[in-house]
Amino acid sequence: MRKVKMLLICCTFFSIIIFSSWGYLVHRTVNQLAIYQLPKSMEPFFFQHMDYLVRNSIRPDERRNTDPMEASRHFIDLEAYGDSAAWKMPYRWDEAVAIYSKDSLLKYGYAPYWIQTMKEKLTAAFKSGNTDSILFYATDLGHYIGDAHVPLHTSINYDGQLTNQKGLHSLWESTIPELEITHYNLNAHHRARYLPHPEIAIWTAVRHAHQLVQGVFNEELEATKYFPDSVKYRIQMRNGREVKSYSTAFARAYAQRLGKTINQQLLNAAALCADFWYTAWVDAGKPDLKTTVTRQEKEAYKLWNRAYRQNNLIKKNLLLSRQTKTTED
Repeated sequence: MRKVKMLLICCTFFSIIIFSSWGYLVHRTVNQLAIYQLPKSMEPFFFQHMDYLVRNSIRPDERRNTDPMEASRHFIDLEAYGDSAAWKMPYRWDEAVAIYSKDSLLKYGYAPYWIQTMKEKLTAAFKSGNTDSILFYATDLGHYIGDAHVPLHTSINYDGQLTNQKGLHSLWESTIPELEITHYNLNAHHRARYLPHPEIAIWTAVRHAHQLVQGVFNEELEATKYFPDSVKYRIQMRNGREVKSYSTAFARAYAQRLGKTINQQLLNAAALCADFWYTAWVDAGKPDLKTTVTRQEKEAYKLWNRAYRQNNLIKKNLLLSRQTKTTED
């Protein structure tokens, strides 16, 4: 019985790794970085609950294994909606349903519309003053906003499967960040701002991500010119099956060709996450989050903020996504 249970756990783990977005590392990093960008009226509450916001940032991916409605909330295959869909699709869900039908949206994804729904749920949670609800929706909202910044989450060729580049999805959003994050700039130099039109803000982010898609494919092809298959790929055994994935050497070469693209998308996601959290709070009437801060906590906040501003979160061992990785491994 124990062996069966362990097998189920392993299968679930690998399904999350294969089909997840941004991977554990970046989703958790996005939510943490967003906290430093909040105004002082919100910061203590979010700081006190940082561990929850960071550790649970992958929860929407875990729900894919049990909720058949979940997957479509993480992406939008823009090519399926027609030419230049990123610039032609309506900003709001009801208008999109009237044009494309609900079935099509469920099939080809509706991430920007779901993000608007989650923002409204977070606003309602702030109004209610229910801490559990605020944390739940803030955490999940950060996840979906992170997904909207992944170029391959805006394309029907989401894994390079249509261009003989299968595996590109996890390479771009998981493997490279894991390898390169110690070289990333994690200070966005951004302060949360109010979004008078959140629907425009999220669609602007989706459009930008989609503009990066062709470069994601092209740079992989360019890097491939210098790597025979025997060096480009590695074969591993997982659950008794051979699994082919990109090698570390190729991943580093590809990352070099991409330049700062992934790092910048991470920062963009964190900035927009902070903006959405702040906007939901303002729309709720700027409720008092009723946070009591001890002297020790104030000193800790100063330490963490200083490390963030100086881009020393990793150096000071304060990036929770790295600490979490060490614990889980």
